[in-house]
Amino acid sequence: MNKNSKSKYIYLSPVIIYAIVLILFPIIYILFLSFQTSDNYGGIIYSLTLNNYLKIFDIVYLRVLYKSACIAIITTFICILIAYPFSIFISEKKANTQKILITLVMIPFLTNSLIRTYGWIVLLRKEGVFNSVLRSLNLIDNPISFMYNNLGVFIGLVYTLLPFMILPVYSSVSKIDKKVLEAAEDLGANSYQKFMKVILPQTLPGIFNGSLMVFIPAIGMFFIADLLGGGKIMLIGNLIKNQFLVSRNWPFGAAISIFLIVITFILVKFYKKSGGNMDDLGGF
Repeated sequence: MNKNSKSKYIYLSPVIIYAIVLILFPIIYILFLSFQTSDNYGGIIYSLTLNNYLKIFDIVYLRVLYKSACIAIITTFICILIAYPFSIFISEKKANTQKILITLVMIPFLTNSLIRTYGWIVLLRKEGVFNSVLRSLNLIDNPISFMYNNLGVFIGLVYTLLPFMILPVYSSVSKIDKKVLEAAEDLGANSYQKFMKVILPQTLPGIFNGSLMVFIPAIGMFFIADLLGGGKIMLIGNLIKNQFLVSRNWPFGAAISIFLIVITFILVKFYKKSGGNMDDLGGF
């Protein structure tokens, strides 16, 4: 090993240690735990079993998985509808303006997402800002239930995860060569043809990356379902939280967690096989 290689590993050692101690070891422990058995008192019986994984396919938990997937898909679709035109709008601005707008997208990350969710409670509750404004404008007689239902969960999820869609989509849109668009116009392409033949194909990697970054967290953000859904909406994240903190069935909670990780890897693998490049995430 030469001197340059040694110095490289020295510089990378903090990252390697971080990955091993705080990522790899916990995942290995959760994987080990998922094959164990829980007793009736919240303890763990160390005897290998597959029952935890078989239990996931019980009709009750499949319904939770189905509803979680539906909510995550709708959330992802809404984020695409908002992020795509917004990203195109940003890309058409001057470089300094683009930096300012992207910075504004990133500003919410300076505040904890849980605190921001509590802020939405102030806005969405029946005595909140939204209903007060609508009443003052005589648009409604009775307050609208923005919270403790699916609507509240969608608002919270879209608000929290929208930046994760904007950034990769913007990265793909900003890479489109303007000369290609001009060439399409010179060849007689209208706006629809230019979008379908030039813009959309070149931005599909960003759309998929953004969808992946929105879909997976949308399934697991239990605190949004608890606060804005009033605990009435059960996502997989809520199910995992309940297994660890309420039912005290850690092995089953670990099995569901590993199941989600496997789904994530399958989605990434499918994307790579279809010709996608995960490096597109690094463009912003």
